[in-house]
Amino acid sequence: MPRNTDIYNMCGIAGIISVNRQLVTTDRLTKMTGAIMHRGPDGEKHWINQENTTGFGHRRLSIIDLSANAAQPMHYHNRYTIVHNGEIYNYIELRQQLLNKGYDFTTGSDTEVILAAYDCWKEHCLQYFDGMFAFALWDEKEQNLFAARDRVGEKPFYYWFNGKELLFASEMKALWAAGAPKKVNEQLLFNFITLGYTQNPGNAGETSYNDICKLPAGSFFHHTPGADKNIRPVIYWQLSPGQTVNNISEKEAVEKFTALLSESIKNRLRSDVPLGTSLSGGLDSSSIAVLIRRQQTPGSRLQTFSAVFPGFKSDESRYIALLAAEKDIDNFTTHPTVTDLIDDFEKVCYHQEEFIGSASVFAQFRVFQLAKQHNIKVLLDGQGADEILAGYHKYYHWYWQELYTDNRKLLQQEITAARQWGVEDDWGWRNKISSIFPAYAATYTKNVRIRKQRNAAGLNKDFVAAFGTSYYQLPKPDSLQNVLRYNTCSNGLEELLRYADRNSMAHGREVRLPFLHHQLVEFIFSLPSHFKIKNGHTKWLLRKAMEQTLPDLITWRTDKIGFEPPQRQWMQHNTMQEYILEAKKKLVAAGILQPAVISQQLQPLDAHAADNYDWRYLAAATLL
Repeated sequence: MPRNTDIYNMCGIAGIISVNRQLVTTDRLTKMTGAIMHRGPDGEKHWINQENTTGFGHRRLSIIDLSANAAQPMHYHNRYTIVHNGEIYNYIELRQQLLNKGYDFTTGSDTEVILAAYDCWKEHCLQYFDGMFAFALWDEKEQNLFAARDRVGEKPFYYWFNGKELLFASEMKALWAAGAPKKVNEQLLFNFITLGYTQNPGNAGETSYNDICKLPAGSFFHHTPGADKNIRPVIYWQLSPGQTVNNISEKEAVEKFTALLSESIKNRLRSDVPLGTSLSGGLDSSSIAVLIRRQQTPGSRLQTFSAVFPGFKSDESRYIALLAAEKDIDNFTTHPTVTDLIDDFEKVCYHQEEFIGSASVFAQFRVFQLAKQHNIKVLLDGQGADEILAGYHKYYHWYWQELYTDNRKLLQQEITAARQWGVEDDWGWRNKISSIFPAYAATYTKNVRIRKQRNAAGLNKDFVAAFGTSYYQLPKPDSLQNVLRYNTCSNGLEELLRYADRNSMAHGREVRLPFLHHQLVEFIFSLPSHFKIKNGHTKWLLRKAMEQTLPDLITWRTDKIGFEPPQRQWMQHNTMQEYILEAKKKLVAAGILQPAVISQQLQPLDAHAADNYDWRYLAAATLL
C-alpha cells in the first residue's frame, strides 16, 4: 500500500471539565489515562487550559508517525484542542477540500482534519466524516466542549456528570479512577439475567452502572462548564425508514454494492503498519479477505487470524483452510480451551466492563491476542454484515410474515427453498396472526415475556419487586427492514461493537469494519427485502456479489450460525462449574437470587442458546 504520513492514532481519551479549578489536575488526568494504558501503550500526554477548567488526557497507539507533531491532545490555531480515538478514513479527501478553502495543516493526520473541519462547518462537520471515532474538542474562545461519536457506535465514549463536574473517557475504568461512583445498574442486571440484554433498547445512553452514561451512536453534545446543568445529546444520523428503491435490478444492485464495499475496504487499508484480517471461515470475513487480496500489490501477503476448535461441531477449520489455500493467504490459528477461559476470564471481564453474553467474547479476545503475537497492529473484520444483510436464521420468520401480507405465492416458494437448505424455523398460525395484526401480536408477545421475566425461577422476589422493570422491546414487526434497523441501531450490533473494541484494544490492536461504511449501510437499507433473503438464502446480495470470487462451499454455506466456541462443553468442566457455583453464592448474598438456586443442577448450554441462565449468573457476578 502507498505510504502516508502520520495518519492514524488509535488510543484512549479522557477529560475533566469543571469550573471548580481544584478538580482539574494533572494528577487526576494521569490516573484516568493510566487506567486505560492498554488502549495506547506507545505514549501519554496531558493538557490543562489556562483557566484550569478543562483538562484532557490521551494514551497513544501509534500506527504510523511517532513524531511529537502527531501527538494528542492536539491544538489548532491557538483556539481548539482535541483528544480523538478512532479514524477518519476519508481524511485525505477532506484535507484537500479544506486546503482549497484556505485552511493550513502542520501534520498529515486525520485528527488535525477534524479540527479544521469543525472550524469550517461546526457540528455539521460530522456529516462529512467516513470513519469510526469518539472525540472531545475544546473551543477556548467560546469556552465550550464539543463531543461526538461515530454513526453506528464503533468507538466508545462514556461520561459522568453531576451538574458541576463532567468526566469523560473511552472506558468506564478511567472514570472510576477519577472518583466517579461505581454502582451496578440493577434494572439492567435484571434484564440481563432474564432476557440476556446487555443494553436498554429504549435508552441508548444507559450503561451497566448507575449515573455513568454512554454517548449514543450517531450523536454529539455541546457543554459549557458552569452554565449547562444537563448533558443533552443530539442525534445527527439515524437510519430512517426512507424510500425503498423498487426499480433497481439485481445486476445494478450487485454492482453498486460491490463498488461501495470495495471502496470501503480500500479506505480501511490506508495504513503503514502490518495489516491483516480476522477469518472465521464464514461468508463475511472471507469476502473481506479476498477483496483485500484483489487490491494488494503483486507479491504482497495477507495474514489472517482464526480461532478453531478441533472436534467441535461448529469448528470451521475446513473452510478457513480452503480459502487460505485457494487465495494464497497466510493463516494463523489459536485453539482456545476451557483452561484458557478459566485463566483469562477475569481479564476479559476487566476489559469488557459490562455484561458478557457468551463465551464467544473470549474466543474473539484470543484472536486479537494472536494478531499481537504476530505483530499485526491493524485488522479488518466482518462485523455488521449479519445485521444489515439479514444473516441470522431468526430473520426468516420476519421476512415470511412480510410476504404473508404482500406476496403469498412468493412466501410458499421461499419457505420451500429454505426447507431445502435445512432451515427448520417454525412457521404456523401464530406467524399468520402476527402478519395480519402486527401491533396486537407485538403487544401480546411483550406482555407474555414481561410476565415470564417477573416470574423467572430463582430470582429473589424482593429484587424483582425493586428492580424488575422490563426492557423487553420488539421491533415494528411489519417488515424485515424494521427488524434489521432495530438490530442495527437499537439492540444487537452495538453490543458486538463493544466486544470488538475492548478485545482489540486490550491487546493494543485496531479493528476496522468495512461493512459499516455508512454509505454502504444506507444503500442496503434502501433496497427491498428480497435483496437480503432470496431462494431460501440469507445475505443474498453479498452471496451474489461474491459467487464468482469465493469457493461455492463458502459462498452458499447454509450451516453458519455465528462465531461459536464449545461453550456447552466448557461449562461442564469441574473448575467452570465451581466458578458458576461461586457466582450463584455471590448473587444470593447480594439479594439477587434465591438461596435454592445454589443447589440446583447446572445446565450447560451453547453460546447462542436462549435462557442461558448459568452463563448469565457467571457473567453478572463479575460486575458486583
